[in-house]
Amino acid sequence: MSNEIKMKRKDFLKKTIAGGSLSILGLSAFAKESNTKNDNDVQNEKLGYNHLPNKEYKTMNTVLHRADTRGDANHGWLQSKHTFSFANYHNPERMHFGVLRVLNDDLVAPGMGFGTHPHQNMEIISIPMEGDLEHKDSMGNTAVIKSGDIQVLSAGTGITHSEYNKNKDKKVKFLQIWVFPNQKNVTPRYDQITLDVADRKNKFQQVLSPNPEDAGVWIHQDAWFNMTNLDKGTALTYGLNNPKGNGVYVFVLNGDVTINNQSLNKRDGFGVWDVNQLDIKADTDAEILLMEIPMNQ
Repeated sequence: MSNEIKMKRKDFLKKTIAGGSLSILGLSAFAKESNTKNDNDVQNEKLGYNHLPNKEYKTMNTVLHRADTRGDANHGWLQSKHTFSFANYHNPERMHFGVLRVLNDDLVAPGMGFGTHPHQNMEIISIPMEGDLEHKDSMGNTAVIKSGDIQVLSAGTGITHSEYNKNKDKKVKFLQIWVFPNQKNVTPRYDQITLDVADRKNKFQQVLSPNPEDAGVWIHQDAWFNMTNLDKGTALTYGLNNPKGNGVYVFVLNGDVTINNQSLNKRDGFGVWDVNQLDIKADTDAEILLMEIPMNQ
């Protein structure tokens, strides 16, 4: 690995730590070098509707993030699309959707990755789409996750970890998702499971919930994630688990869908709140991720 690439990766991690306020292990000084409001500042505010209303829709209870409006970061070894403010991408109107703080669409070059860095009081979910991602952390966990797996890291009182593309000959693509927890300073924990992708064919497969005994992984938050692979023409209805307090952020992984009369395309994001259900129709073969999360905390 060249010194130039090492320096680029080191600089990226430094800026990410600053922008994300990962202020443990003596790294809080990095935050002074960034003009980005840090996660602790955001978390100490009342979380809610930090976004503009969707002008394409007739009501005020949706927000639309088209794929080409996301933050775009190309670090050579890492290409990342940021739905919400992250590292060098800062948009005060796109800091979070309820307790959903980060939704990064990452592509990591062969053999490259994120060096050891800290996290604190955040629920971190990784969903690989392609390739093999190797994880190591300060709790002694070493694991590889691949397409069909889901990984969760409850940072709690503080952990450090690294993530690398295990392969030297192909890229790795994965979603990195951060959710504010409903409890601070919990004991850090790690978990990963392998899902049967066939179980999401034309139906919802729950991949995350607040309940350790429920399907999927669990986190310290009243959140439910579901995934589905739809054939063209398939229609599904998603009923919210907590319609009074939660909203849903839908991320279209592939294909075209219509949700509550809103047309969406690949990698579009669509947030909805103050509803009891979402009516979904696949306009083409499609794959979507639904994240039901509290809108306030």
